[in-house]
Amino acid sequence: MRKSPRMATRRPPESESTERNDPSVEAAFQAAPPEMVAEILDGELYLSPRPARPHASAKSRLGILIGGPFALGKGGPGGWVILDEPELHFGPRPDKLVPDLAGWKRERLPNAAGGDDVPEHYDVTPDWVCEVLSQRTRHMDMGPKMRIYAREGVRHLWLVDPLTRTLNVFRLEGRDWLLADSFSGDQRVRAMPFEDIELELALVWST
Repeated sequence: MRKSPRMATRRPPESESTERNDPSVEAAFQAAPPEMVAEILDGELYLSPRPARPHASAKSRLGILIGGPFALGKGGPGGWVILDEPELHFGPRPDKLVPDLAGWKRERLPNAAGGDDVPEHYDVTPDWVCEVLSQRTRHMDMGPKMRIYAREGVRHLWLVDPLTRTLNVFRLEGRDWLLADSFSGDQRVRAMPFEDIELELALVWST
């Protein structure tokens, strides 16, 4: 396993603003066509096309590889809720984010499936978030989304790039994102917070 030098990404000071999203932004969010992914970041609406094939394939495969042992307890410890593209609402504005994958310790989200009387979004901060980078979303994933995740206290963040075949593993320490590990190619890795299993990156990139 190759350890990467640590890198800190500063997050801005906690905002005490109770400013709400502009009604026109909320209306546009609700009216977004189903073939687009709609998000509101710092009061601004972002519309992204559905993932291209390399992005969709890497996300699906990673969800299977992590979900089996950690969500279902097959070949692993279980104890997690792993969701594909959950809609997350953070703060009084609120910011509305859709990560590619997100995970919670099960005790923090015991009723993940909910019922007819619960909202479609989640407002409990995940313990882990994964963003699969693409040319169209990289600026959001590594910019405002990364800052918002830090502000809300997400402890672990993975940035996966299927084109360069890299996995960068960040952990939050205080007010900083620290690059804990950087993996590439077909390595077999143990990456926090899922270091209980060995992850075969070759399976993530397979077509």
